[in-house]
Amino acid sequence: MGKEIREMSFLDHLEELRGRIIKILASVLLFSIVAYLFSERLLNFVTRPLPEGQLVYFLSPTEAFSTRIKISLIVGIIISVPVIFYHLWKFVAPGLFAKELKIIIPVVISSTFFFLVGAAFCFLLVLPISIKFLMSFGTEKLKPMIQIKDYISFVGYMTLAFGAVFELPVISFFLGKIGIINAQTLIKGRKYAVVVILMVAAIITPTPDAFTQLLLAGPLYFLYEVSIVVLKVTKKKKSQPETDAEREK
Repeated sequence: MGKEIREMSFLDHLEELRGRIIKILASVLLFSIVAYLFSERLLNFVTRPLPEGQLVYFLSPTEAFSTRIKISLIVGIIISVPVIFYHLWKFVAPGLFAKELKIIIPVVISSTFFFLVGAAFCFLLVLPISIKFLMSFGTEKLKPMIQIKDYISFVGYMTLAFGAVFELPVISFFLGKIGIINAQTLIKGRKYAVVVILMVAAIITPTPDAFTQLLLAGPLYFLYEVSIVVLKVTKKKKSQPETDAEREK
């Protein structure tokens, strides 16, 4: 059966990809509809990083409604994260060996965990600090009037971006398992990694200020170092059975 899966044609792979994308979209749509029922509470929750007493405004008749849809969609994506990762990894699975297929479920669980940790880190720590920093540039004559659609876009983009970059250790573990990279590769690439991380932080963060970019670059470099440790541990566990087998001989 494994061979049949690996011998799928290009069109078969496209068809499988289409099917998995449909299932992912269906999950996002379902959870978004459920989230919309709690959209008012979600809006109150999402505006918590703002300074006390700071209001947000909508400037067109349809903006409040479209904002509720937007926040419901973002929450739908976050809740669907396990489904998204499951189908993404299952799409990759046909190219793996039987022993590598066994790590799919642990990888899905780990991917979900790291994404949620990244999203929580952003919302609870990064957003309050960055918003306070950005609003500190106001003056007596320069007062903030925050438009709700811009605020939700900023919060949603930052939260999803942090969740995504926190996947680095999981991706490194997976690539290490299938032999594409190892700890030595990442150690040698440290000086290049710093430059790439700063570039990624500059591209991902929706604001042009260096402060917010560093708030992303710092954890991202830390995760790079965590990835090195993960690959070292993975290598030791992989070589352990071979050592035991040699001793038995």
